[in-house]
Amino acid sequence: MIFPKVKSILFLFFLIPFGVSGQVADTIKVTQFGVKSNSYSNASKGLRQALEKCKGKQNAVIQLPGGRIDLWPEDAVKKEIYISNSTESDTLSKVKSIGFLFDNLKNITLDGNNTLVVLHGKMVSFALFNCQNIEIKNIQFDYERPTMSEVTITSVSPTAIKMNIHPDSRYFIENGKIGFYGEGWKSNSHHTISLDKEKNLMRYSSFGPFLKSKAIQEENRTVLFEGDFAKEKFKDGDVLSIRDTYRDNCGGFITLSKDIVLSNVKMHFMHGLGIVSQFAENMTLSKVIVAPREDSGRVIASFADCFHFSGCKGKILVDGCKTFGAHDDPINVHGTHLKITEISQDKKIKLQFMHHQTYGFEAFFAGDSISFVSPQTLKPIVFGKLKSAKLINKKEMELVLDGKISDKVKVGDVIENTTWTPEVTIKNSRFERTNTRGLLLTTSRKVLIENNTFYRTGMHAILIANDASSWFESGSVSDVTIRNNTFEECAYNSGTIINIAPENHELVEGYYVHRNIRIENNTFKIFDKPILSARSTDGLFFSNNTINQSDLLSAGSNENSFSLTACNNVVIKNNKFGTTWKPKITTNEMAKKQIKTDIKDLNSK
Repeated sequence: MIFPKVKSILFLFFLIPFGVSGQVADTIKVTQFGVKSNSYSNASKGLRQALEKCKGKQNAVIQLPGGRIDLWPEDAVKKEIYISNSTESDTLSKVKSIGFLFDNLKNITLDGNNTLVVLHGKMVSFALFNCQNIEIKNIQFDYERPTMSEVTITSVSPTAIKMNIHPDSRYFIENGKIGFYGEGWKSNSHHTISLDKEKNLMRYSSFGPFLKSKAIQEENRTVLFEGDFAKEKFKDGDVLSIRDTYRDNCGGFITLSKDIVLSNVKMHFMHGLGIVSQFAENMTLSKVIVAPREDSGRVIASFADCFHFSGCKGKILVDGCKTFGAHDDPINVHGTHLKITEISQDKKIKLQFMHHQTYGFEAFFAGDSISFVSPQTLKPIVFGKLKSAKLINKKEMELVLDGKISDKVKVGDVIENTTWTPEVTIKNSRFERTNTRGLLLTTSRKVLIENNTFYRTGMHAILIANDASSWFESGSVSDVTIRNNTFEECAYNSGTIINIAPENHELVEGYYVHRNIRIENNTFKIFDKPILSARSTDGLFFSNNTINQSDLLSAGSNENSFSLTACNNVVIKNNKFGTTWKPKITTNEMAKKQIKTDIKDLNSK
């Protein structure tokens, strides 16, 4: 029996807010700064003031009011940001408007109280700079006007197509031509992906036929297009999602920060790129959902990737998350190769960012360990440690080595930062409705992918790459476990379900880019025969997996379930095939002794 007085004390105890440090926290209510739910007025100034109030506090909880609040760029924090994979190489301003700015803060919890935060214009939902021990929880973000336009085709003939424009997609018709616009922007290109809602399949498409046609406004946001559609494959019910390809923002941004937790966060639309963690340490994403609001009628929630990790370290944990509707990959984890352009006699090395959307930030720091890498073979040449590192302009860095520069290193080689490479665990999550891949993973530390569902990803459900010639995304993997996952009808656009594809243009005998990849106890539901392809991998284990057949689509011409090039110590055994066909293995640039298998159809080229 609990006495009434004790009950009262316990009740009051549980009402006391505790911050992420576990200590009693100062409570900062944004309503104290004029933020009112469901007022549809600009809350940017009030949020900025509430966050400024956190400076100097050791422990604080910021509480939102619930309901809906709206943010406009006016009165929001402005900051110049250079974002990996999302900064175009031009002279336009890189200053972003930020909804929630956490700057040099520690032990802060943002409790959204399930508030829906609606952004106007191109804004970053939240950004963390030089922060530690921050939690963002129980909050939703959306755009009043997403930068993705969506239309549904309602009738098709060889000479005319009708479409209904989604209410959230603003458009105009001028001189018989349609265009799309938003709050402070207008589309200059029309990258288009179609969704077959019946089968939940996304494919690359084109808005070109509509731009060449005559657009006629009809009632209820219906537009009739008169033109030549005889060779097109559009059909009634298709949903087209259309965007300008220019990347100038991201959904959320976390940089030079440590011990960050996102919990029960819903991103209903993100512009430019998704939540980008850039040179951050120890990231936890728990029950983070990227999906349109259920009552919105929209199909796309992310302009490109959903969760993007560039040059991070420590531990990345993605647990219980879901991505539903993206124009690019749900998760991408990688480092960045920078190319050597100059080597001076005083130990100075000048480096250059190579991809046009990745530059402008420090990619190396004093004390970091580095690897000099051949761009042709992706083989490390030598290793080193940095005495100093500085960004000398937006496209170049200057490094000073702690020690002598090896004669083996030359201009044109690339450098990887091996200190900033994370351990990654992705579990209990679901990835669907994307025309591209599911996960991209290139990190040399331990990777665990378990208990996830990959549902109809257009390309590879999992891609392990590494390159120094296209995206310049590093590096080699050395310990990857993929287990207890479900892969359901993936790779309908192209490729195999799992693809290990380093872009080493020259093979080196005895050297393998990737190592120790175990794929076990997974369930594959496939309509086509290709399951796994791998290149330059030592220690590849594919065992105790169940492969069942689907009739979703017709199979293609590739008869090979497994395609291996220049691999070693490969084991493909003890898998169960519930298919009408028997699996085949094709190998290139390797001897039969380098593979152990119970599959009888093995073809070496």
